[in-house]
This record gives sequence, structure tokens and C-alpha cells, in this order.
Amino acid sequence: MKKSQKKSDNNKSLSAKYSIEPLGSRVLLKPFTREDVEGKNNFGIILPEKDSKDKSDQGIVLAVGPGEWKEGTLVPVGVKVGEKVIFSKYGYEEVKQNDEELYLVKEDNILAIIK
Repeated sequence: MKKSQKKSDNNKSLSAKYSIEPLGSRVLLKPFTREDVEGKNNFGIILPEKDSKDKSDQGIVLAVGPGEWKEGTLVPVGVKVGEKVIFSKYGYEEVKQNDEELYLVKEDNILAIIK
């Protein structure tokens, strides 16, 4: 199996788990906890903090909408399933599925892709 095919299969399994399909230029994200992002020190020891379970402004893309129509042309969303992104802390809608907290974010509120 080729590397690109393996990545594509992994992305399909990410979005298949959720029955939420974003519309327009919206993106479904699973936010990382602060512990996921910054909870370890240089020695790999997790430092407990009272707010370490709070959500951060980073997450992984689970599903993307088809895009937005501009001047008669469909402009696709610029992020892909499986990419890690940074998004605006105040520009999302919370949704729950399978007892998980997910965010629906407009593409305009995604600030960067983490590589």
C-alpha cells in the first residue's frame, strides 16, 4: 500500500466515526486538551494543573464542508481531514457526538495549519 493511500484511508476512518457533515465552508474539529498541547516538561513528565483538561485553540480536522460559492464557482475549503490546526478561541460552535465535545468552525476562523 502506498503512503498516500494509507494516509487517505486514515482520513476516511477519522471522518467515518462522526455523522456530522459540515455545510458550506465549515470544518468539524476535535480540540486538543491543554495537556495534549503543553502538559509535558523537558523530561516527559506531565505537570498537573487544575485547568489542564481545558480545551486549547488547537485541534484535528475531522470533516470539512464542500466549500463556498463565489461568483458562480465553488471554492473548496483549504484544510483537509487529519490536519492539525490553530483556530480562534471565540469563533466556534460546540457540538456533542458520542459523548465527545467537538467544534464547528468557519474556515475564516482557522488561523494556521500545524506542520
